[in-house]
Amino acid sequence: MAKSKAAGFRDRIKELRRVPASSLLPNPKNWRTHPQAQQDALRGILSEIGIADAVLARELPDGSLMLIDGHLRAETVADAMVPVLILDVTESEADKMLATLDPLAAMADKDAERLASLLATLKQQEDALAPLVWPDYIIDPLLSADWTPPEAGEMPTKEQTSEQDVLRLTAEQRETIDAAIAKYREVNEDDSLSDSQCIASVCQEYLDK
Repeated sequence: MAKSKAAGFRDRIKELRRVPASSLLPNPKNWRTHPQAQQDALRGILSEIGIADAVLARELPDGSLMLIDGHLRAETVADAMVPVLILDVTESEADKMLATLDPLAAMADKDAERLASLLATLKQQEDALAPLVWPDYIIDPLLSADWTPPEAGEMPTKEQTSEQDVLRLTAEQRETIDAAIAKYREVNEDDSLSDSQCIASVCQEYLDK
């Protein structure tokens, strides 16, 4: 089948092949590490949903397949058959993908209101997977927040703001942040953490997901 070239972009996918995960070669340049919490979360998702995504690899001259993306999945499923998208890329191009795929995904912004709605739906279904990825101190404030837009009179006018004003919050939004700070201190068992330290840490964990 001829490869498409939509919008001037090359289609670099050669084929989809299913192979034993153990036959895939780990990329020696892989820079990602996988803490236990992430390993547990992936096992939970795989146990409930199964394999629903392909790993990326390139074919070496000897016919073996070297991973570009999907190292943890390949390690987790052991000898199971996994779908592999085999790419027609050079080693240099594979290096570029290895360096940019995860950071590119992390650059996406998050719509907190839509996330709250999604998490609320999963909570109603008594879902056990979301808490593996989203800690309580992030989920609870999102679910308890009032997402009703503030009235026009509650919004600061240009004349009311100054260069020192960084953020304007409604009372409900402040309560949400206070709850997140308190929960973060409780989870980390450290009451000496300042509000700014807690907020920065929660935000960093949110961005790292």
